[in-house]
Amino acid sequence: MTSTPGILQKADPARWREHRFGLPADRWARLRGKSFWITGAGTGYGRSIAVALAAAGGQVFLSGRRLQKLAETRDEMARLGVANEQCHPIVCDLTKPEAIASACAQVRARCDSLYGLVNNAAVAVDGRCNPLQEYDLKDWDRIVQTNLTAPWLLTREIFPHMLEGSQARVLFITSEAGWAATPGFGPYNISKAALNSLGASLAEEYAASFPSADVQVNVLIPGEARTEMNQYSQESPYSVVSMTLTLLSHPAGGPNGKFFHRDGRHFAFAYAQPYEKNIL
Repeated sequence: MTSTPGILQKADPARWREHRFGLPADRWARLRGKSFWITGAGTGYGRSIAVALAAAGGQVFLSGRRLQKLAETRDEMARLGVANEQCHPIVCDLTKPEAIASACAQVRARCDSLYGLVNNAAVAVDGRCNPLQEYDLKDWDRIVQTNLTAPWLLTREIFPHMLEGSQARVLFITSEAGWAATPGFGPYNISKAALNSLGASLAEEYAASFPSADVQVNVLIPGEARTEMNQYSQESPYSVVSMTLTLLSHPAGGPNGKFFHRDGRHFAFAYAQPYEKNIL
């Protein structure tokens, strides 16, 4: 396991002009004018990532199930002095294939090519002690459809549009649960382990299918922070932003099919070994 120096964990989002979430000026400038899609953008990590990308001058598509939450994300941008005119809310239930198709059509209509996709939306278990023993199929499907099937379908649907620009940055937001077997969280653990495999497998497949394109598909562990899933944490969800922007702003020839932690560590998963280079 290696690490990345320079990744900021406690950057005050209100001072984004000063620290640029740890990015050097040239990397920050790489985000300007590009189009990004963040799922689960109404709360938590998704909101924080969307705000930071808008601050960098990106066009940002905000998707989620609740329009009010997406509006609150745009309000947070305004509160922090971030222009939000190029931030477009898209209400979408990612468990419905027809909703994914409609959302992709809306994105394609607003940009010539999508540069970055952050698959962030997820749901957790509902608190039962032994979910793998007690869950019925409906509960299982809710988690698997949201945490695994939806990011697969969404990435597959929008990826040809990303290739219109001959470069693509895709992030799958996973969890340390994907390496764990904690009792009480079985369905969530399994969904995140499968998401890890999905990210690595798509990375290899896309690299083989489109060797001339600048494709970087990676997986990011956001760690623990205050979100709707974890309202008791004292960590800010903005802690994930520095590493997220580092990966999204990486020039051609960067990591593909690799695993990273928000604090800058490079992880291994299955056959995927830690990325050996400094990414910042």
